[in-house]
Amino acid sequence: QAELGRPRRCGYALPGHDFSYGLYIHGTDGGVPEAIGHWHAMKPRPALQRKMPRDYITMNCSALRAGYATAHEFNLFYKAKDIRQKADEESRFKRGPPKVPADMTYGIVSRPPTPFFDLLQHKYKELWMEQQRATTVIQREEKKKVITQISYETRTTLLRKHPLPAKEESFWHLPRLDKVRSSSKCGDTLSSCSHALFI
Repeated sequence: QAELGRPRRCGYALPGHDFSYGLYIHGTDGGVPEAIGHWHAMKPRPALQRKMPRDYITMNCSALRAGYATAHEFNLFYKAKDIRQKADEESRFKRGPPKVPADMTYGIVSRPPTPFFDLLQHKYKELWMEQQRATTVIQREEKKKVITQISYETRTTLLRKHPLPAKEESFWHLPRLDKVRSSSKCGDTLSSCSHALFI
């Protein structure tokens, strides 16, 4: 209900000064002051002592040198002299911390600073101008080579170099008489041909 003589309020009252917005997590790590005060370093895990497998090659050679031949004698020799394989120095079973030098820098090494004296003398500008001049000279030489090598061929130049063969003139004749065999049955001899003409 609105107060007497005042308009009705359309909002909510703000919470007190001790109110925290958002989700409050009850942590036991001490928060920001403890993180700034000291650094929690991870303690390295101790190297796992793994039982290495037996070195049967070395034990078999030793048993043969000792004069053993049967399987029973070999088993007795294995129990008497238990020789294990040697652990590699860089074995994956060793989970100790890597040996890192004390003065090692992590991340990307910053580039050396630009000498200020070279900037005042416009040294980098001069170097860039020289590179551009050299590039322009090389491009001009390449363009000249291309122009001298390429020769444009047109229809006129091709006809001058390779003219078309001249057509042989032939007498006019009726097209229906082309490739028509003669009706006279002449033989190879002159007498048979003359006989066929007079018949």
